[in-house]
Amino acid sequence: MAAIRAYLDYNASAPLLAAAREAMVAALDVAANPSSVHAEGRAARRLIETARRDVAALVNAKPEHVVFTSGATEAASTLLTSDWQMGRGTVRMSRLYVSEADHPCLLNGGRFPAAQVTRIGVDANGIADLGALVAALGRHDKADGLPLVAIHAANNETGVIQPIDRIAEIVKAAGGILVVDAVQAAGRVSIDMSADYADYLILSSHKIGGPKGVGAIVTASDLMMPKPLINGGGQEKGHRGGTENLAAIAGFGAAAREALTGLPAVDAVRQRRDEIEAIMKLLVPDAEIFGTGSPRLANTTFFAIAGVKAETAQIAFDLAGVALSAGSACSSGKVGPSHVLKAMGYGDSLGALRVSIGPATGAEDIELFRVALTGIAARRASREKAA
Repeated sequence: MAAIRAYLDYNASAPLLAAAREAMVAALDVAANPSSVHAEGRAARRLIETARRDVAALVNAKPEHVVFTSGATEAASTLLTSDWQMGRGTVRMSRLYVSEADHPCLLNGGRFPAAQVTRIGVDANGIADLGALVAALGRHDKADGLPLVAIHAANNETGVIQPIDRIAEIVKAAGGILVVDAVQAAGRVSIDMSADYADYLILSSHKIGGPKGVGAIVTASDLMMPKPLINGGGQEKGHRGGTENLAAIAGFGAAAREALTGLPAVDAVRQRRDEIEAIMKLLVPDAEIFGTGSPRLANTTFFAIAGVKAETAQIAFDLAGVALSAGSACSSGKVGPSHVLKAMGYGDSLGALRVSIGPATGAEDIELFRVALTGIAARRASREKAA
């Protein structure tokens, strides 16, 4: 395996930022429980509330509307339930509507039974079928409960960005509730929770350069909340029990602060992504890049090389010193057909490779990618010649 390596897998997990590491180390020296009322406990609480403000600022929300969780999967499992509370009363969500291209934490329906989950298709460019969503919500029987719609803001494989503003209008007109998985979008596109963007937002720390094992639910209002997934001692205003992970939350806050100040650098990331795609087109003219007909995250390329299995290509890149993914990184290391491509109408293909970069990606990383792809293209040409 190559001694010099390029990390091109930011959508799986971004490298830990120095600011996040420093915040975590400082928090580790604060030994007290954040729920304790003594001076040491109050010091721990201040770290959490500072992080809460920083996470809220990233999506222009109110700090009191941020609930920390162990990650995005827990946040999704908390929100995707039929049992909600408004004050002392209960509210029922009778059906969940998700996109066929959603991340598994949404696609699997959370706490909803499979019979109460409706999947909405996407077009060949990965955009949700808004007509189908309107029709499905139009058939919803509100006498049985409200419709809950959950969808990703940006796809973790293709980088395709959904028209959340339009989806929010459709859901609101149908009297529904909208949950947006902003795990890949946060820090890469501007998100404004004050502008009817969504009712509930899901965030993950390690996608923006914070530590793993911490995420958040961000709400537009705290008038209605799901019944807790984890009950305990009343932490997070009773929405998520358990002593807070102080060091991880502090790191999350620092990463959110860095992500907000780094938003202007998105154009530079896009230029490097475009350079990578230009190399693909030069070395493998028949390579297919998915989702190019839609707005995409500036850092993401999802592509397939005809006649080359994604798993084989991924191993070749790895041996050449390039870390990238064959689809989602949330499949226990398994490589197989992409459910996202299948939803886009590509069927059970050989799979695809995902390059996802960040602000620290440089010319050396791109050169390693070029060298690796040159070798893969040469081996494919040799096989074709011998056939």
